[in-house]
Amino acid sequence: MVVHALVREDGTVDGGELYEVAGLLGMTDQQVRLCVKRLVAEGRFTVEGRGRRSVLRMAGAEPGPGGLPLVPEVEFVRHAYRQDRGLEPWDGVWHAFAFAVPESARASRDALRDTLTGLGAAPVQGGLYVTPNAIGPYVRARAAELGLAQSLSCLGTRDLAVGGITDPRALAERLWPLPEIAARYEALGALAGRAAPAGQAGEGRPDGGAVAGSAQVIAQAVALAAAFSAAMLPDPLLPPELLPRPWPGRAARAAAAGAWARLAAAAPPGGPRLFRLYGEALA
Repeated sequence: MVVHALVREDGTVDGGELYEVAGLLGMTDQQVRLCVKRLVAEGRFTVEGRGRRSVLRMAGAEPGPGGLPLVPEVEFVRHAYRQDRGLEPWDGVWHAFAFAVPESARASRDALRDTLTGLGAAPVQGGLYVTPNAIGPYVRARAAELGLAQSLSCLGTRDLAVGGITDPRALAERLWPLPEIAARYEALGALAGRAAPAGQAGEGRPDGGAVAGSAQVIAQAVALAAAFSAAMLPDPLLPPELLPRPWPGRAARAAAAGAWARLAAAAPPGGPRLFRLYGEALA
């Protein structure tokens, strides 16, 4: 993850910067060496030189934001921020998806299930998933790719009962692990509050300390991006009408956007493309 985060616009990773940033994130030189060795063996990178004087070069075509594990899908990040601003009110419709796929197509069935959960749908029972978000176009497109279009049924309803529960907020609490998601956002908010660019003592830091040097800025950016993804990726992005109040997601995303703007302003010229990709995601 750190190696990919440090890829520059020309597809290279500076070995010295990699070892320094990894060290600031609590990793040993031996861990970095083993990671680089594995990435080279897998054909993902080539390497010139050794150790801190090496240069890694990404092999093959440059992946898009989806190929970088630290950058969530831009469309869903923007949807989350629109929700925070009250621009995506819930219309009260639950979207249900059901499918019955034989064991002979198990791989495709599992892929469709992963798509549904990745889009925030929750399982109700075998082969039945629901979500308050209108993800139908994504699900149908994925089912068609997998050759399962004829096995998928889609339904929209305002009348959903699960185990006798009909209240929308109570249903959300039953179907999604909201306490776990909230805890991840609380961690993100705490980390974002401590993030400060080089040379600006005390900004966003409760201890009033300053962060110096480009490596520290990059290390903080990697940590912030990792925490943001850790919170966002399992978040079903439920409408605010279904969430407990206060919900830490909104405050954490606002804090993360502010922290990222400060770190991006302090980033070294020609720094990792992570700054550009993340900036585009938060734009």
